[in-house]
Amino acid sequence: MVEKGKPRSIANTSGANARPTSRFSLIPVVALQFYRLSVLVLGIETSCDESGVALYDVGLGLLGHALHTQVAMHRDYGGVVPELASRDHIRRLPVLIRQVLEESRRDLSQIDAIAYTAGPGLAGALLVGASVAQGLAFSLGLPCVAIHHLEGHLLAPFLSGSPPELPFIALLVSGGHTQLMQVSALGRYELLGESVDDAAGEAFDKTAQMLGLGYPGGPALATLAEQGSATRYVFPRPMLHSNDLNFSFSGLKTAALTALKRETAGHKAYADLAASFQAAVVDVLVSKTCKAMEQTGVKRLVVAGGVGANTRLRAQLSEKARVSGFQVSYPKLEFCTDNGAMIAFAGALRLRQGQTDGRFQIRPRWPLSSLSAL
Repeated sequence: MVEKGKPRSIANTSGANARPTSRFSLIPVVALQFYRLSVLVLGIETSCDESGVALYDVGLGLLGHALHTQVAMHRDYGGVVPELASRDHIRRLPVLIRQVLEESRRDLSQIDAIAYTAGPGLAGALLVGASVAQGLAFSLGLPCVAIHHLEGHLLAPFLSGSPPELPFIALLVSGGHTQLMQVSALGRYELLGESVDDAAGEAFDKTAQMLGLGYPGGPALATLAEQGSATRYVFPRPMLHSNDLNFSFSGLKTAALTALKRETAGHKAYADLAASFQAAVVDVLVSKTCKAMEQTGVKRLVVAGGVGANTRLRAQLSEKARVSGFQVSYPKLEFCTDNGAMIAFAGALRLRQGQTDGRFQIRPRWPLSSLSAL
């Protein structure tokens, strides 16, 4: 019997309760170090406008995950309303936790630990996830660990059947972040370059809003671009020839607005503008990423974040990888956007190192490079 409020230790579990070796084929390569453990981790993600819950079993892999997006709720406002996002997380998390447990054929008594997103993100949304995670952990006497949202994205490709090998260069590209990181070990991240203004995903969304495509605009703009010409508008490629690995997309967004004001509204013109804008963003992302590969000499690339689902970006990076002789890995499409699975998996890795959090914490701003190595 575990005393209420006193976390169980899972860092060195072994012996009679260990997983049988016949299950090794189901374990991602990075998780093989856990073969003597029997650990079931509940992951909770609430960094912005998506509520994600997942169960990750160290021996069996991902047992189940569920995601609720708030897109429909925020669409009328043209963007995320933080207060509404927080309230919706409160409503959704209990339902999602129950759903994942039922689909995984597990119950609360079988959970060994809880991982939650502590940052970066919207403060109110993070508070909801942290409160649920810490409260549940205290009531069940479980260890709890705070996870960095971007580390979750970095580790998402490890949930696939062919996880990348270390070291690798990571292109983190989403609505809130555009960064190039050198990952020499899990938890050891060196920032090589980042956007000095708008993130790529943010530029996609704002340009889509100009075109009347609604929220979220990034996927809608990419769909419209498939029907247009990428050469009709000659947009700038910001910082393409700078001597660093930083990005800038604010000026590109302004160039799109200027072109739009000169055009007569129409589907063909809008499709061409979307295609030309997307081509400019992708060209910059691909060029800077390849430059990072050349400068570091690393031969493996991981693409993570919501914009990592963009088909043009994937196609161009895959072609560059083929020509230049490096490997590129992408998360499954379902794990490109925010999700609980990546948080549960990251939590499993950190809990294995004995990292737990006895205190309640959120960090809306949290440098990835400040994390401890695994």
